[in-house]
Amino acid sequence: MAEPRIEMIVADLDLARRLERAEGLANAEFVDARAAVLPEIESTWIEVAGALAMFDGADSPCTQTFGLGMFQSVAESQLLEVEEFFRSRGAAVHHEMCPLAESPLVELLNVHGYEPFEFSNAMFRDLRTGTDSVKNAGGDVVARLTEAGEGGLWARTAAEGWSDVAPDFREFILSLEQVNAHRRGTYCFLAEIDGVPVGAAALGIFEGVAVFAGACTIPEWRKRGAQRALLEYRLQFAAERGCDLAMIVAAPGSASQRNAERAGFRIAYTRTKWRLPTVPPAS
Repeated sequence: MAEPRIEMIVADLDLARRLERAEGLANAEFVDARAAVLPEIESTWIEVAGALAMFDGADSPCTQTFGLGMFQSVAESQLLEVEEFFRSRGAAVHHEMCPLAESPLVELLNVHGYEPFEFSNAMFRDLRTGTDSVKNAGGDVVARLTEAGEGGLWARTAAEGWSDVAPDFREFILSLEQVNAHRRGTYCFLAEIDGVPVGAAALGIFEGVAVFAGACTIPEWRKRGAQRALLEYRLQFAAERGCDLAMIVAAPGSASQRNAERAGFRIAYTRTKWRLPTVPPAS
C-alpha cells in the first residue's frame, strides 16, 4: 500500500504566523522565568494587536516585539501603546518584523521615525518526513540532553562559547542557569568530545514548532562538528516529541545558516529589525 502523500510546506502567511507565534511564545516563557527568578529586573510582557512585546531589561536581546502586524492590523494608538511600554522602562523600541506583515505598518513605522538596522533569516525544516538523513554526522562529537544538576555546567559552557562573539552578554548567559530551571517548554543540550563539554544549545517546543536557539561552541573547539551534532540531535529530539516543524533564526550568509541548510532547513523569509531611539521616561 502506498504511503500517504505529504503536502510540501510552502513559505506563505500561514507558515510565517506559526513561526512568529512559536518564537514569541518561547520568549514570553523566558521572560516569565526571569521574572520568577530575578524579580529585580521587572521582566514582563504584553500582547497588543496580536503581537507580543517583551521587556527583560533595557539591554536584553529579548526586549523587543514579536509578530507585529502578523495577526491583526496595527492602529496608530496600538503602536503608541507598545512604544510607551518600552519607553516607560527606559528601553529602546525594537520590532523584529516579518516581510509578510501587513504593508501599511511599514508606512506607519516610517511616519514614527523608525529605522531598519538588522536583518535575519527565519528558516524552517519539515519534520514529518523524518530526520534520518541528518543523523550521525558529528564525527567524534557526542550531543546530549543535560541532566538534573547540570544547569551550571550548561551556562558556563554557553558563556564561554559566546565569549568572543557577545562578550557583553556573559553575565546574562550565566544567569540562565537559574532561569532555565523554571522554563516549562525549553530543553538544554551539551556537545562533548571525550567527555569534555565543548558546545551548548537550547530548544523550545511550542504548538508543534521546535524553536532552535543559543547554539555556540567554545572557540578552541570550533570546526570539530559540535554545531552539526547539536543541530542533528535536537532535530531528532523534536521529532520524537511530535513536532512537525523546526525553526532557526540565523544571520544572512552566516556559518549558522550554512549549517542549517546542510541539515535540510530552508529560508522562509528575511526579517527586518526596526528601532526607535531610546527616550528617557517622563519624571
